[in-house]
Order: sequence, then C-alpha cells, then structure tokens
Amino acid sequence: MTSKTVAIVLFADVLMLDVAGPIEVFSVANRYLPESEHYRIVTLGADSLSVRASNGIVLQADQLALEAPVAYDTLLVPGGPGAYNDRHPHLYGWLRDAAQASRRHGAICTGAFILGEAGLLDGHRVTTHWHYLDRFAKRFPKAQLESDQLFTKDGNLHSSGGVTAGIDLALSMLADDHGKKLALDVAKVLLVVIKRQGGQAQFSPLLPPTAQGATPLDRVQQYVLENIQEPFTVELLAEFAAMSVRNFARVFTRELQMTPMEFVLNARVDHARSLLESTDLPLKTVAFRSGFGSTRHMRQMFDKRLGLTPVQYRHQFG
Repeated sequence: MTSKTVAIVLFADVLMLDVAGPIEVFSVANRYLPESEHYRIVTLGADSLSVRASNGIVLQADQLALEAPVAYDTLLVPGGPGAYNDRHPHLYGWLRDAAQASRRHGAICTGAFILGEAGLLDGHRVTTHWHYLDRFAKRFPKAQLESDQLFTKDGNLHSSGGVTAGIDLALSMLADDHGKKLALDVAKVLLVVIKRQGGQAQFSPLLPPTAQGATPLDRVQQYVLENIQEPFTVELLAEFAAMSVRNFARVFTRELQMTPMEFVLNARVDHARSLLESTDLPLKTVAFRSGFGSTRHMRQMFDKRLGLTPVQYRHQFG
C-alpha cells in the first residue's frame, strides 16, 4: 500500500483544518494527474473510527490505526488540543513502525507533540505552531526546534508551523513529487501562494508577556515598553535596574534568552507592527514613534526579524 497513499491519523480534539488543508492539496492535485498517479487518501482512527474534532464536528475514519498497514507513501499526524494536551501511548509503537516503513512521515502544526512522544524527533529538525514553541522545547529538548519556519524537511521527516502552514507543507511535498508547476496550479485553485514571504515570526509577538514590576528585570522591560521612543543603552537600563552593567547584561540574557538590546529591538518591531496593523500613519511616523530613528533602520529590522518589509507587513496584516 506504499504507492501514492496519503494516510492521516485522527484522534479526539484534532484540529479539522490541519486535516482538511493537506487533504485538499492532494485531492485537487488528482484533478491534474492521470488516474494511475492519483493520491489515495485514507484516514486512521487512533482510538475509534468515530472522532470528534476540536470544533465539535464528528469525523469518520476509514480504519483503526492499530489494525491498518504500517507502510504508506506519506503518513501525516495533524495537531489540535488532543495532540498537546492528551497522551496516546498505545499509538506510539505503531507510529514508530509506520514512520520507518513509509516513504515519508510528518506532523502538521502541533501534531509534532505526538511524534515527539513517540520518540521520532530526537536529533531532528522540526517546527510547530509558534504559540506552543516554548512548551514544545521544554517537553522535547532533544529535538532541533526551528521556531520561524513555515515547514521543515529533515530526511523523510517533515513538519509544519501553525494550522494553514500544513497547506504549505503539502504543496512542498507535491512539488517534490510532480514538480513546481503542478504545485503552483493547485495553489491557484486553493487561492494560496506557492511560497509565502517570511516565516512564523510575522504572526507571533517577538516578546513574551511581561510581568508587572515583580523584579528589577520586569521593571526594566516595562520601562522600555512604556518609553519605546527613547534611545536606550545597556548602561541606562542597568542603572534603572540598580545593577552593574556586567551583572545586568548577564542576568538579563540568562533569564530572557536574549540580550538587553535584542529585547529593545524586538520591542520596537512589535510596537511598529501594532501601528502598521491599526493605523494609516506614514512609515516615517511609525519609525519615529517606535524609536527606530529612520525608516531605513526599521526596514532593516523588519527584514531581519520577520522576513518582510514594513510595507509588506502592512499590506498583509493592516
């Protein structure tokens, strides 16, 4: 059953779009392919044939995973609350066998949690939904997490970022199988672009939530956010924290996993993003209010942090 069979695992609280998005890519591709090259799509129930998705809709699987063959052309595990909140120990052995027997295997969005629990990610490059990156990194420290990728490929292991990035991943697989032209034709039917600009960072805040003044570092972060137009230096921030420059920089970097000036630049980008999303202010004004000093500096930081220019960001999210 390895020839052109795409198998997708279903479980309680699966995210339906993680299932439907990739399926539609392969299904639409069949319109352009000779019948002998069609993808055959099968759904496998992790626990039962009847599976209630996270949106309440009941899906009907073709087979139970544990009673199904293990060899497929493509094996995909979607995400959803049932992937990162629940455990599926009875499934892990089957997944390991299926991953080894199939031509390629992968995870859509937070489906990476299930592959991680099965021990299939250790030492491999992988991504997942930006909102769950910290949680994923703590649970699977041996995986090589790539936080800003829409999708990754490491040997025969594939993974995608949040939700609709599963469509990007499936289009990439389609291009590998049949060339870029077919992938482009399918992308046009689905009204998506074949290669999106930027990575997941454009959808997520660059800074974690800041506590309200509990520690000197919290107060420094709050001070920066409330005075984002000001020209900050490490010396000024250390003075505000009543710490030596060396100790402040060391403790800040250890606690926040970024240097003080990286925090400042990320805060400026996040502030500019908010203005671009919610106002029609000229770029020069956005740059000034965000403390960049010039539109050129703001453009450089956007390109570095988000893979988009401010104009592109406003066009996409404004």
